[in-house]
Amino acid sequence: MPTPYDSSTGLTPPPFDICILGETNLDLILYGTPQELPLEREVLGSDFLMTLGGSSSILAHNLSMLGSKVAFSSLVGDDAMGEIALRYLEESGLALSHVTRLASRKTGVTVLLPHGKQRHILTYPGTIAELKIEDLDYSFLTAAPHLHLSSLFLQMGLHDGLPALLDRLKAAGKTLSLDTNDDPADQWSGVLPEVLDRIDLLLPNEDELLRMTHSNSLDAALDRLQDRVPLIVVKCGVKGALVQADGRREWITAHRVGVVDTIGAGDSFDAGFLHAWRQGATVNEAAAFGNLTGALSVQRPGGVEAFRDQELRRSFLAHSLWGQGLAQR
Repeated sequence: MPTPYDSSTGLTPPPFDICILGETNLDLILYGTPQELPLEREVLGSDFLMTLGGSSSILAHNLSMLGSKVAFSSLVGDDAMGEIALRYLEESGLALSHVTRLASRKTGVTVLLPHGKQRHILTYPGTIAELKIEDLDYSFLTAAPHLHLSSLFLQMGLHDGLPALLDRLKAAGKTLSLDTNDDPADQWSGVLPEVLDRIDLLLPNEDELLRMTHSNSLDAALDRLQDRVPLIVVKCGVKGALVQADGRREWITAHRVGVVDTIGAGDSFDAGFLHAWRQGATVNEAAAFGNLTGALSVQRPGGVEAFRDQELRRSFLAHSLWGQGLAQR
């Protein structure tokens, strides 16, 4: 378990709590469309939202709204979509010194069509796959004690040299976490095995864990990774979270709430877990707070809108130890 900074040591605390290496794009969410879409017909929706997207940027935004000091390294295009995404990030309190705008490039966009518990997800990658290891500022990556990576299979530009970078960060005393998110090719291979052997914490959802381990049950999947990843926290929706740590497994109960939509709920769980864990929470306490921040997320459409609602955010989280003292944003 990470140890929070102790001022009695006389050491200067790091400037950031967590560094996130990842993608930034926008989500365009169209509600009320039929699940089967006919060709050559104009299909009407019932509502629409444009908001911040990208698992990494949703996580960075929501972590910042919780009060964590976040170092975020990312790319956007030099276009209107990139400008809107940067505005969301800036309003969360994130420093944008290492979010680069690429000239003559387009920012990635994801179009989501929710259908109850399922959704169509259509993504134009844009700049998502263009971030490369050689573009990174190593001193910035090491300005926090922990580094997190999301959307492994979308960030193809990072694959070459990523294991060596993780080795270097581990040698510098950093802890590492990963949320793979989906693999559009459904191969779950490439650089993934090398990354799994280097991380301290894996934060998959249930379906992702089963697919990456080619397993038919959670127990079988966790068995296959038990000797490779020290800590695994599986997001299981209304069933809660399943924690595997120190050879033990324990379910952490979900919060029963009304759901507007589930877009970004897993990233919001990650935000709550990492925020509490880096403050010294036990793994189970951090998972419980992750369940709470995931439940907060589904109170509004999109992945960041509930966190942008200051009154909702503070009232929803204030009764948790890890939600006290929330940033006044």
